[in-house]
Amino acid sequence: MIPNGYLMFEDENFIESSVAKLNALRKSGQFCDVRLQVCGHEMLAHRAVLACCSPYLFEIFNSDSDPHGISHVKFDDLNPEAVEVLLNYAYTAQLKADKELVKDVYSAAKKLKMDRVKQVCGDYLLSRMDVTSCISYRNFASCMGDSRLLNKVDAYIQEHLLQISEEEEFLKLPRLKLEVMLEDNVCLPSNGKLYTKVINWVQRSIWENGDSLEELMEEVQTLYYSADHKLLDGNLLDGQAEVFGSDDDHIQFVQKKPPRENGHKQISSSSTGCLSSPNATVQSPKHEWKIVASEKTSNNTYLCLAVLDGIFCVIFLHGRNSPQSSPTNTPKLSKSLSFEMQPDDLVEKPMSPMQYARSGLGTAEMNGKLIAAGGYNREECLRTVECYDPHTDHWSFIAPMRTPRARFQMAVLMLYVVGGSNGHSDDLSCGEMYDPNIDDWIPIPELRTNRCNAGVCALNGKLYIVGGSDPYGQKGLKNCDVFDPVTKSWTSCAPLNIRRHQSAVCELDGYLYIIGGAESWNCLNTVERYNPENNTWTLIAPMNVARRGAGVAVLDGKLFVGGGFDGSHAISCVEMYDPTRNEWKMMGNMTSPRSNAGITTVGNTIYAVGGFDGNEFLNTVEVYNLESNEWSPYTKIFQF
Repeated sequence: MIPNGYLMFEDENFIESSVAKLNALRKSGQFCDVRLQVCGHEMLAHRAVLACCSPYLFEIFNSDSDPHGISHVKFDDLNPEAVEVLLNYAYTAQLKADKELVKDVYSAAKKLKMDRVKQVCGDYLLSRMDVTSCISYRNFASCMGDSRLLNKVDAYIQEHLLQISEEEEFLKLPRLKLEVMLEDNVCLPSNGKLYTKVINWVQRSIWENGDSLEELMEEVQTLYYSADHKLLDGNLLDGQAEVFGSDDDHIQFVQKKPPRENGHKQISSSSTGCLSSPNATVQSPKHEWKIVASEKTSNNTYLCLAVLDGIFCVIFLHGRNSPQSSPTNTPKLSKSLSFEMQPDDLVEKPMSPMQYARSGLGTAEMNGKLIAAGGYNREECLRTVECYDPHTDHWSFIAPMRTPRARFQMAVLMLYVVGGSNGHSDDLSCGEMYDPNIDDWIPIPELRTNRCNAGVCALNGKLYIVGGSDPYGQKGLKNCDVFDPVTKSWTSCAPLNIRRHQSAVCELDGYLYIIGGAESWNCLNTVERYNPENNTWTLIAPMNVARRGAGVAVLDGKLFVGGGFDGSHAISCVEMYDPTRNEWKMMGNMTSPRSNAGITTVGNTIYAVGGFDGNEFLNTVEVYNLESNEWSPYTKIFQF
């Protein structure tokens, strides 16, 4: 139509077509003026598109000193897959994420201030919530500071509290156990008033008496509910120590403890960050006090979920008639069978997996933590480097390597990676050193020849690279080279007796060991030891099992070699070498076959990380117990 002489035309397909073309341009990197660095992954996009959907990025782009240049934005706390989901949404208006990824998408949307996406993800989580998962969902909602989501989860918990109390997640929460002595003809108040009094008592204990919440949770606390409706601590009442009998044989009243001195540390509640493990207790903002849900389970027994000084925990409360009505001699309960349901102090939980499945990775110990670098999966060689803290069972990222690499090993002088494959070329000559002071990788002088599948180890302040495969990957090498970090130069040392690649290499008692591997494709059980004093390699006792792609760690003065590939399949068997006897002994098997895994010792404990089990690339971790000679995918955590 041409009303009043003007041409009017509406192309119904234009917007959809333009958006599709924009997304295609993004994926091909054309006309992109934004580089997002997300945990070592680089993503290209267009500034105008991202600014339209993310107020957070709009503020960053708006403050750029050069609005016509390329914007660089770095995120070290977001999941790259989740950010990719948000980029697709920004270009297509379609939000597509696997169910396991929704929490990470939510976190990324929160960071980028994409409120609509955050709400959609929250509603999806609510739709999947049940009695098994609601506590972990509450921890997540609390961590995210989402009051809308938190209120809906709390309403669900209140409605299903008794069913939730039977779930494993509930049993792993910290717990406060209270025994309340009642005067004659006195009853406990209703739920709401009772727990208000309990919270007031906990606050007085922490702020006035100098107790910590940890101390209050260590044992059953005996309180006294008086005729004037006050909840009192038996420790604060006057009177001499006495022992009383009771109809219940298991009840014993003992001398009350003196009030604790002020100055005890309180249970930590300052952390507001999310914990990686779904079974971990996430702490709310400090000084938050709130009753989440409560239920009267019997005549004088109550159950409650509460936030006490920022700690999400369980309160068990049991009312009992006092054997003596006078408050001047209120006794203190040491224990009561009414709380025998409490779990052991130590409970087992699966060890947190790495963020990425990795095979052919490099592992090392640094400052009491496990470093897992590079490796490959079905899609690509990786640059990312993850750091595992055994004390918190938590993985975090450090700076990514400059070069993607797999089929290499890692050594600790500082933290060195040398050679390997980047997924396109199987013969890298470059190397890098990690500097923790600046959280970055620094190039080191290149090898004189390209090396893949070589062993790397530190010995006497120098870096050795041993064996490896030729540029065609068909046969092993005898080459052995050493890097001096002082002169920053590579030199040759004595060659191996046997060509080998995919060998395990380590240092023990001033010697360098190279174990197994393959000569061409035939797996080896032979082992050589290098003496730096006379620059010679000597064959020692062979292993019981020929293998390539195995891992090796040192513990208690012995070598432990695990996993690998025996020529037909990935294996889980482990054997130990005793240098004093020059003999190998079979040990307990790992719980999973692992070829090209990382095996290293951290804090007198051997860890096996990642690898390939014959079907899947692994992100799992397991640990070796020397006393029981067993491997386990579980870690033990303290429970209150």
